[in-house]
Amino acid sequence: MSRLAKVPIDVVKGVEVTTSGSNISLKGPKGILSMDYHPELNVTVVEDQIKIELKSNSKFAKSISGTTSALIKNMMLGVTEGFEKKLQLVGVGYRASAQGQKVNLSLGFSHPVVYEAPDGVIVETPSQTEITVKGIDRQKVGQVAAEIRRYRPPEPYKGKGVRYADEQIILKEVKKQ
Repeated sequence: MSRLAKVPIDVVKGVEVTTSGSNISLKGPKGILSMDYHPELNVTVVEDQIKIELKSNSKFAKSISGTTSALIKNMMLGVTEGFEKKLQLVGVGYRASAQGQKVNLSLGFSHPVVYEAPDGVIVETPSQTEITVKGIDRQKVGQVAAEIRRYRPPEPYKGKGVRYADEQIILKEVKKQ
């Protein structure tokens, strides 16, 4: 069994945990998240702790127990605090503006790019060159940020493009003749 799964997960105050069948649901101040876990695992809630136990001793059950533990911890963090990714637009004329669930991106193409965020994810633009993606589901927040970045990833010579706020771009030296 994974070392992560051996340690019980503490339930944060203000979070309700319910399990039924092979489904676990967490309800907190930010919202509700639920997840189906593998039937070879048994997830129980005992005295403000979530415990993950194995039904079988197979190698797969041991490995999936650590993944399930990490996903439940991310759900716990999501319903209490939420997740956030910041993107920066670097380049002359690169701009972004958010209207509701849609983000209008001007990235040097001959046409504007319009990205529509899925439900449960909030996209904000504090300035014209910054994009903030917020939500309670870590996977959705990361996926939306990656899809926006995919329109114009940073190029290695000038560093122009859409990058994560904490991303370091190593610039190449200009080709010489």
